[in-house]
Amino acid sequence: MTPRCYILAVWAALCIISLLCSQGAPVSPTGAHLMLCQSHSRCGDRFYDPQEDCCYDDAVVPLSTSRKCGNCTFRICFEQCCPRWSFKPQETFVVKVRGQACSFGPFPGDRVCSSVR
Repeated sequence: MTPRCYILAVWAALCIISLLCSQGAPVSPTGAHLMLCQSHSRCGDRFYDPQEDCCYDDAVVPLSTSRKCGNCTFRICFEQCCPRWSFKPQETFVVKVRGQACSFGPFPGDRVCSSVR
């Protein structure tokens, strides 16, 4: 290559570098955009961060969300409200760990809840 070609190549490289750098620093996506290296799960047609939310009845809800189960309150991301078939009418619900079948017998940590009248 002639010296003129070297100068042209260096000039082109400098132009490309200056164009690439003139756009400013890259900005990380926030809000609804996903980061590729973070773990995300799907709930229906939506993505969510399992460290902040959970999927409950095809809806994304915060981990702190709770509901009533008779006279008890349960955290819907971690527990479930099960009907209890008992001869005592006041004991009609049991709060169990999520994923545990409601048909299973009593487990340590289950909470028996009365019906609200």
